[in-house]
This record gives sequence, structure tokens and C-alpha cells, in this order.
Amino acid sequence: MSATIIDGKAYAAGLRTRIAEAVSGFARQGVVPGLAVVLVGEDPASQIYVRNKARQTMEVGMSSFEHVLPASTSEAALLGLVAKLNADPAVDGILVQLPLPKQIDAQKVIEAIDPAKDVDGFHPINAGKLMTGVPGFVSCTPLGCLLLVQSVRRELAGLDAVVVGRSNIVGKPMAQLLVGQSCTVTVAHSRTRDLPEVCRRADILVAAVGRPEMVRGDWIKPGAIVIDVGINRVPNPAAGEGKTKVVGDVAFAEAASVASAITPVPGGVGPMTIACLLRNTLQAACVRRGLEMPPVDMARG
Repeated sequence: MSATIIDGKAYAAGLRTRIAEAVSGFARQGVVPGLAVVLVGEDPASQIYVRNKARQTMEVGMSSFEHVLPASTSEAALLGLVAKLNADPAVDGILVQLPLPKQIDAQKVIEAIDPAKDVDGFHPINAGKLMTGVPGFVSCTPLGCLLLVQSVRRELAGLDAVVVGRSNIVGKPMAQLLVGQSCTVTVAHSRTRDLPEVCRRADILVAAVGRPEMVRGDWIKPGAIVIDVGINRVPNPAAGEGKTKVVGDVAFAEAASVASAITPVPGGVGPMTIACLLRNTLQAACVRRGLEMPPVDMARG
């Protein structure tokens, strides 16, 4: 068996195109969704990520508001900025880039964001809505994972799903999304007994543990859909001394010989995160104005 490679880059591009079409339609009515991104400090990875967010926001026709603050910014100053963005009618979505400097309580900042503008889906109110099946904002990475699963299989009811990882950002919301699709869901983690055997039960396996190639090919049920959220940088001596490469949490070549479909790393889940952020910003703009959310999630056909 040779698995279908789930092209997250192509799916994300299609999602952004559908979002841009929707934004263009709203613009003709004088509605322009706006996303504010706040970066505190000079973390290089965060800087690149924020630049990509701003570029893609403008490419789909939304307004982009960037706020870059020094690493010495106080918690009070950041909370003051969040309050201003909460009150700004031009801002539909607010994202404060994590991690934050040690003098700032990240949870306090997350809880200060207006839940109606929490396009990251991290606010406890939105997390609670997901838990109880009430419409709200869903964390971008798990939402992207679900869309990729549904790109190869629309109907998921009754399937066994295993999520390896229990973080608030990916693992827990991913499990709730799959429960919402009527899957039977197991959340596995570092203390799970006989983790390989648990994984072998999965029709859908989502790996989000941050351990390079931990999930081996013989952990995969034949025909399973495998979603690899991991992004791990490891040494790559074949490319030269000191060189590195990016791998996922799944041993890709091994798993691809068993699974029916699998996401690569890079090029799988990663591109979906910003695309889903834009999707959530569009949703926020619609909810705030009482407009119907366009059906952008699935490709037409």
C-alpha cells in the first residue's frame, strides 16, 4: 500500500482563495475584515511567522494591523493594548503571538482578549464552547487538521480516532473536534500504557507530541489516516556538518507504507494554521455584523 500524500500547502492555498473571494464580496458592501497581530520581543521564529501572517492577511484583502513591542514591555502595557484593540471597530480578530516574555502572564493576556475577537480560539469561553458543541472559534491548528482529514474522507462518524498529545493548543481541541464528528476518541500521552497498541486501533491518528519520528510504521493501522502535527528540527549530517532538517512526530516513510493517507512534514499541517486564522477572522467579521459565514471550508465540486 502506498499512502495518499495530503497536500496541506495546496489545500491552504485553496482555502485562502475561497476566503479572498468572500472578502471581495463583503468589500463591495463596505465591509473589510481586520486582523491585529501583536508581537512582543524579537524571537526570530515569531518574527517570521508574524510577517507571513501580515502578508497573507493582506493578500486575501483583509486589513492587517501589526503591533511590535519591545521584549521589556510590561504586562500592564500589553493588557492596555489588548483593551484598545478590543474597542477598535476596525479590528475583528486579535492574535497575541506566543510565547511571551517571562514578565507577562500569557493566560492573563489570553483571557483579556474579547472572546468575539479571539481568532486563535484560546480564550476559555471559546474552549468551553467547543467542549459543549456551541459555535465559537476553534484553535487554528486542530481546525486545519480536521479539514485535512475531511479532504480525504468527509464522513467520519463511527471511526476510532487517537490523538497523541494533550496540549490546550492542539491535543484537547483536536479531540473535541473529532468527538463533534461522532468519532470514538482516545487521547493518548506520555503516560499512556502500551502507546503503540493504542495507536494501532486508530482509523484516524493525530500525532502532536513534539518528539521526532516517535510514531513508527508498525504503530499504524493499515488504511489509517495519519495527521502529523510535529515540527522538529534534527541534525542532518548528509547535508553537511552542522546542518539540520525538519521532521514530524511520525516516521513518514514507514507510516506511508501502511496508512491510506498521511500529511508530510513540512507541507502538511503547517500551512493550514495561518489559513485557518484568516478563516476565523472572516467568521469574526461575519458574527460581529450579523452576516452569514460563507462556505469556505470545503472545496466546491
